[in-house]
Amino acid sequence: MGWFNRIFGIGKEQEPRQRDREVETPGLVPPYFAVIDVETTGLSPKRDRVVEIAVVRIDQRGTVVDEWSTRLNPEGPVGATHIHGITQSDVDRAPLFRDVASAIAPQIQGLPIAAHNARFDLAFLRAEFVRAGWDVPWLPSYCTLDGSHHYMPHLQRRRLVDCCWEAGIRLDGAHSALGDARATAELLGHYMRGGAGLSGHSLLVAAPQEARTVAWPPGPSRPPALALPTAPTQGNPRPRRFTPARPQQPALIAQLAQLSLTEVLDEGAPVGSLTYIETLMETLEDGVITDDEASALQDLTEVYALTPKDIASAHHALLLALAHKALDDGHVSRDERQQLEAVAKALSVSDAVVPGLVAQADAARAARLGADLEALPADWALGEPLRVGDKVAFTGGDEAERARLERQAQQLGVRVMSNVSRLTAMLVADGSFAGTKLAKATELGTRIVTPADFAILLSHLQPAITNVGKAQPKARTSPTGDTVTEPAAAPTKRQVGVPPSEIRAWAAANGHQVGVRGRLPAEIIEAYELAMQQ
Repeated sequence: MGWFNRIFGIGKEQEPRQRDREVETPGLVPPYFAVIDVETTGLSPKRDRVVEIAVVRIDQRGTVVDEWSTRLNPEGPVGATHIHGITQSDVDRAPLFRDVASAIAPQIQGLPIAAHNARFDLAFLRAEFVRAGWDVPWLPSYCTLDGSHHYMPHLQRRRLVDCCWEAGIRLDGAHSALGDARATAELLGHYMRGGAGLSGHSLLVAAPQEARTVAWPPGPSRPPALALPTAPTQGNPRPRRFTPARPQQPALIAQLAQLSLTEVLDEGAPVGSLTYIETLMETLEDGVITDDEASALQDLTEVYALTPKDIASAHHALLLALAHKALDDGHVSRDERQQLEAVAKALSVSDAVVPGLVAQADAARAARLGADLEALPADWALGEPLRVGDKVAFTGGDEAERARLERQAQQLGVRVMSNVSRLTAMLVADGSFAGTKLAKATELGTRIVTPADFAILLSHLQPAITNVGKAQPKARTSPTGDTVTEPAAAPTKRQVGVPPSEIRAWAAANGHQVGVRGRLPAEIIEAYELAMQQ
């Protein structure tokens, strides 16, 4: 599984949540599935090679019948040793794939092949057989990653480590094809025995019958494609892709590891693109996609049969999910915005979409924070309430009390600003300090409240206003009995409480050019109001 060890494979040995069966002794029964795993020099089946392969065959009960593995000479650099653990010296005397192809074929003939993220492993297996001169038949297969959606529908991540932990399977033999293949075989056995009491997955049931109809050739039909050895540079192997340690991750990019695939799916990523997105998230850990990585990702779109539209939707969804992460604290810093723009550029997405994505995430956050807020009490006497998304500023006052109110306000979705502008909803001041903020608030007519009143306003926080006043057409009955709709009255003025973030999100989603900060252009506000009246 090579490049997918950290994504779909093993990170470190983990204690299982529970054991679902006792260890069984292999019996002399015919194999029912051939479980494979490959370690590779990179992501692309077209350009990269297999450096290790393992085949674990299991019977119909999921018991291991036999297993076979070998390292392979990739006829070039081994790639990222820090991922698969295989060094150049480990494969210098290893056989070439074409030399062991005739030993691999009998291991899988007549059997369905299973793997975790089977498309990836099968793409490399097929590519190696083709290079060896074999006419590879169609290979019926079953993917334990895809199967996890049936047997473990609630999982947030579906790497091999996640699925095995859920099934109570201990992971041993990290960074080896045989270790991954054994773990996948146990996971498949868990599925075959009914998983969590679920009915058998239809694809799992059908695969063995399909495999029995496939005819394998007796051997290669043409000479193998010979790979030219890589010329050494001053006695040392050519520098290997991705071997150097990654630079320290920017703060926002580091949060990619905490992103759930469900979050990306919720933002519009096609279901079939999730494996590609897992790979993309791993590749983006330094905020840059190199030319080699871009080529490999392009090859993966073919492996997973993704269309340009699928890729565009996946990239947009990943950016939007990352924008939500940036807004977790209620504010997108300059560094976070630059990181979002860098990711957009790496994904070949115009960085002009970033302000719209931030605005969209901002509006969603405001709606989420305001969902469970209670209505104002009947005896409310403090005028216009404080709302989610409102901008407030503080001046003077007790430092401890001010820090507490600022922290509480930010947690509830109120933005605490360092200055006063026309967009500031209120200034919190106790009159003990007459500084520039108070002067600016007085000049602009900004509402000024005491810390005590602000605490009350905060305890009765209201949702952001999401609608504007609309004039509805009125229906009446004519003297003839027909229903006549009278013209609507003139549009009502936009309610003051509509947060600018909502208007920005609407503008970006409807093709208007709008910045993420500053005063909203009058034409944008007018267009928004008109749209709300339709």
